[in-house]
Amino acid sequence: MLAICALLTVQGCSKTATHEAESSRVAPTPAAYGITYDPAPNSPPGEWTSPARDYANTHYSPLAQIDRGNVGRLRMAWTFSDGALHGHEGAPLVVGDTMYMVAPYPNRAFALDLSKPGAPIKWVFDPQPSPVAIGKACCDPVLRGWVYSHGKLIYNLLDDHVVAVDAKTGKQVWRTKMANVEDGITMTMAAFAVKDKIYVGNSGGELGVDGWVAALDVETGKELWRAHSVGPDKDVKIGPRFKPFYPQYRGKDRGVKSWPPGMWKQGAGSVWGFISYDPELNLIFYGTSNPGPRVPAQRPGDNLWTSGVFARDADTGEAVWFYQYTPHDQWDYDGVNEQMLLNMPVNGRMRKTVVHFDRNTYAYVLDRATGEVLKADNFALQNWSRGIDRRTMRPIVDPAKEPKPEIKVERICPPDVGQKDWQPPAFSPRSGLIYVGIFNLCMDLTDHKVAYIPGTPYDGMETTRYSADGANGDWGAFLAWDPVHGRLAWKRTEKFMVLMGPLTTAGDLVFYGTTDGWLRAVDAYNGKLLWQQKLSSGITGQITSYLGPDGRQYIAVPSGAGGVAMLQTGRPGFPARGSTLYVFSLDGIQGAAAAARQGRAR
Repeated sequence: MLAICALLTVQGCSKTATHEAESSRVAPTPAAYGITYDPAPNSPPGEWTSPARDYANTHYSPLAQIDRGNVGRLRMAWTFSDGALHGHEGAPLVVGDTMYMVAPYPNRAFALDLSKPGAPIKWVFDPQPSPVAIGKACCDPVLRGWVYSHGKLIYNLLDDHVVAVDAKTGKQVWRTKMANVEDGITMTMAAFAVKDKIYVGNSGGELGVDGWVAALDVETGKELWRAHSVGPDKDVKIGPRFKPFYPQYRGKDRGVKSWPPGMWKQGAGSVWGFISYDPELNLIFYGTSNPGPRVPAQRPGDNLWTSGVFARDADTGEAVWFYQYTPHDQWDYDGVNEQMLLNMPVNGRMRKTVVHFDRNTYAYVLDRATGEVLKADNFALQNWSRGIDRRTMRPIVDPAKEPKPEIKVERICPPDVGQKDWQPPAFSPRSGLIYVGIFNLCMDLTDHKVAYIPGTPYDGMETTRYSADGANGDWGAFLAWDPVHGRLAWKRTEKFMVLMGPLTTAGDLVFYGTTDGWLRAVDAYNGKLLWQQKLSSGITGQITSYLGPDGRQYIAVPSGAGGVAMLQTGRPGFPARGSTLYVFSLDGIQGAAAAARQGRAR
């Protein structure tokens, strides 16, 4: 039998002034879980060459110089500002003695010399994207990551170009146009590299765009294949290899027939999250966004292939399986959040799994080869569904929370931004736990029917979002999740949203940040606060760690509030915009010369 939880309504931990961690019934121990992951592409331990560091999307660093015993000595080593006052959501990369940073729009890239005090700039690349893109970006002109591959720094521009820059010289190697920004299409996702290919996708689900993912040749930028999220099978690259586990996804041209006539053409399903890869199966995994328009009354049907996850052949793009997290998505819950690849016991049997924390508040565990749902457990407060149908694995929707045009539906939990948005979690193979930043929000929703006009919002949702605990309640939390048993291990409540990519390390630490600017280090096993530092702006980026040329471990975190975090601008204590990267080390030491100076001072 499937180990599927019925509805578990998580009411949220009781709030305390100190926000100390609250433990679950069973203390986590590594031996209890037996979870492993594939560390491919096996980058050197001190480097960080892609947003999540590995193909499995774990955000785990094998460095252990900074640990639970000495983390209290962390001090600022150096800072860097890119000058762009938009949301900073990407991860600093380190290759050898160089750090690579890419700013949000206008997407300037910087190479910083880690071998010298203060990490001076080696080069700057200014791609000069079209200013038209600013007016087309849904929520903020952000960039969620960049990647290093084959001696190149490769990333998306907001105006629908992919650019490759020589990592040593900062000179453009190639530049490929993927779409027309005037049509409402932008590109904010983190480019992903496997072997000789770069994978990219588009943004613009709120503008009724045609969603897709594409593969480019890493050396030339030539487009090798493109797979659409909606439309006929030939466009979605559905063929003989497509073997979905559940019957509702079988049949010809379901990407057309699950829509009213012709509406699939503006059906969205954009791909703006993260991609993961299994080298053994040679499959990539990624999520698709909400359908368009966001008003569900205008598009009866399941609206395939939106708000779900695809597994595709990494070489050809052929679809292998699909699962829809939120059929006929009525609340803009999307499905673009990351797919973490873990090997874990399920009902006493080791399985190769995809673990996904959806905006709809279900933590899914799927079989990586077939798409079978093995577990689906609530990790945060929700009331839109009454559980999961074990036969079809479709959510059982509460009719009282379904939106209807021109009727205000009150207190839908979660709101359209979910109890977790795009921000990726992190996994520690030492604790066996997954660490997730979440929200504590509900919304009042009124839908208004809309007409499609190319390049303009195809939206219609009028929302009011607020804390689930009332006017003075907390807006966020950071939690540790036991994926084997589908339950909370510990949780720390936060006044503001937790909207960033945390970092786990072999020093048994977890680093996370808050949108009001607190960077915290906690014990990976119990959530105890061990160190914290207030930064100048909110933290919405992804935290990384690297080994400098001096042999020291550093922690790097971008600070610059933006994106969904700006929902909190009216709350007392919310910080100003920012554009600063902060880098920390033990005692704030950087470089051999700095160490010698500190030694003499003592």
